[in-house]
Amino acid sequence: MEEAEVAKPKKNGGGVRQCSVCNRRKAALKRPKTLEQICRECFYTVFEEEIHRVIVDNQLFKPGDRIAIGASGGKDSTVLAYVLSELNRRHNYGLDLFLLSVDEGITGYRDDSLETVKRNEIQYGLLLKVVSYKELYGWTMDEIVKMIGLKNNCTFCGVFRRQALDRGAALLKVDKLATGHNADDIAETVLLNILRGDIARLSRCTSITTGEDGPIPRCKPFKYTYEKEIVMYAYFKRLDYFSTECIYSPNAYRGFAREFIKDLERIRPRAILDIIKSGEDFRISTSTKMPEQGTCERCGYISSQKWCKACVLLEGLNRGLPKLGIGRSRGLNNDIKQSNGMKNMQSKQCGTLDF
Repeated sequence: MEEAEVAKPKKNGGGVRQCSVCNRRKAALKRPKTLEQICRECFYTVFEEEIHRVIVDNQLFKPGDRIAIGASGGKDSTVLAYVLSELNRRHNYGLDLFLLSVDEGITGYRDDSLETVKRNEIQYGLLLKVVSYKELYGWTMDEIVKMIGLKNNCTFCGVFRRQALDRGAALLKVDKLATGHNADDIAETVLLNILRGDIARLSRCTSITTGEDGPIPRCKPFKYTYEKEIVMYAYFKRLDYFSTECIYSPNAYRGFAREFIKDLERIRPRAILDIIKSGEDFRISTSTKMPEQGTCERCGYISSQKWCKACVLLEGLNRGLPKLGIGRSRGLNNDIKQSNGMKNMQSKQCGTLDF
């Protein structure tokens, strides 16, 4: 795609650049997405209006919907909660909004960030629901890391967190879950799925709404919103958010893709949207065998195997074999069945809710 043409803001008599949108106020920032120099007021307007257009054009919500906002206390979810609350009032979406947080049990990280979410609950007037790994799975991430170390801990956390959000959303009886995944996140995911050769995930990772065949659909209102602009919005609006990175994530595989995306963005900001567009345009060969969606025999969660990934990982932890579910899951269910017998399993299943 060709580089978008950037409007050249005019200078006043003192050499100070004027906002390229209103041409009245002094430019306060350069938009990372378009390189336009604009004032704060116009930045707020275009930022919010772009998200509103995404919501309307993609029909993400309908009047009367109960929507859970995945809230971690970080910049993305905090800005999402603030902007959705504002747009819901301004454009009369007619939504009932809730905050949903997951307590992974990471001392010195999640306990602090949850305090931020609790303040957001009061600031935005939204009901907060917190679900924890300890309650659902009988383990905290601190306990899991003690057993497996730092190499594969993100695999456990990612799988458990996804299911915990669905279970929390079920408790809130919501119609849809809105997450703060931004354009940078989606571009990273496209690259990761290419590098892993994960055709199934590649075919759906750019979808703005996913899980429509599962218990609760998810949507990404920030699909085309740049991370840097989210940070700028939170900073200029003085929003209350938690900025510390997870203490267990420095070695995460995703981090390498993130650095690559940042390098591309510095050279050509449009690259992020171009990668997303490439992911959207991928077509899977009709001869490619795709996983068939079913339900886990153990907990009832959606799964393409007899046991869902969470149950496999949890079984490994409970049996003292934490590496049992790491890597490709093909054949793992048979291994578990042969080694211990499914009918005799007494360890805790992944969660306590029926789907």
